[in-house]
Amino acid sequence: MPPPNRITSKNRLLAVMLQEDLERFFSDLHPVSLSLRQVLHEVGAPLEDVYFIEQGVASVLTNMADGSTIEVGMIGMEGMVGVPALLGGKTSAQRVIVQIPGTALCMSAALCKAAFDQSEAVRRVVLRFTEAILNLSAQTAACNRLHSIEQRCARWLLMAIDRVQSDEIPLTHEFLSSMLGVRRAGVTNTAGELQSSGLIRYHRGLLTIVDRDGLEATACECYRIDHDRLNALLYDRPPIAGAYSRGPEVIPASRQ
Repeated sequence: MPPPNRITSKNRLLAVMLQEDLERFFSDLHPVSLSLRQVLHEVGAPLEDVYFIEQGVASVLTNMADGSTIEVGMIGMEGMVGVPALLGGKTSAQRVIVQIPGTALCMSAALCKAAFDQSEAVRRVVLRFTEAILNLSAQTAACNRLHSIEQRCARWLLMAIDRVQSDEIPLTHEFLSSMLGVRRAGVTNTAGELQSSGLIRYHRGLLTIVDRDGLEATACECYRIDHDRLNALLYDRPPIAGAYSRGPEVIPASRQ
């Protein structure tokens, strides 16, 4: 058992921070439950809290005037919700909702910004993730324009299961269509094709990955690019040519 004053977390960012920084700056952290479709940040609302996700996945959404939405970012246990607050933002420019239920450690955005401003080590960890989420948004923009619904759907499913470390995720066609910014009929047809090919199984709102290798072969190159960038940026290590790992590795702070 860790000492009573030692802060530990399943969240990747907190896991690589120095223990002295955690004890000095992050004593305000407290556990919260993340329920399906819970709104963590709303467009135009003050950025009052940040969330270090330990289980589950949050989606960063851009809303259009006609009410349509599309996902521009995905955050799981590798990151945090609320980075704009640390960069000086006062209100949220995007809507952030929980797409897969789970848990997080929550704290005041103001206190987290103080840690970011005062600790070079904290700042280094957060800026790595900031670069990762910016690259993810840019890759997603290109993917949405250039790749088929089937490729994008396979990529999205792989990104989601990587973050929950499970082959099963609760999911509806309506929700997935909103994430991908396409009509529900298009997603329904695509999911049906993936299921007929033996890649996934979908039953009563629960989607199961049956053939991961086949799903990876179906996905566009964006999935591999995003995955490799995430590891390289978070842990300051260049990708190894020809190598591939399915989950971000936790690097102790002493090895940063």
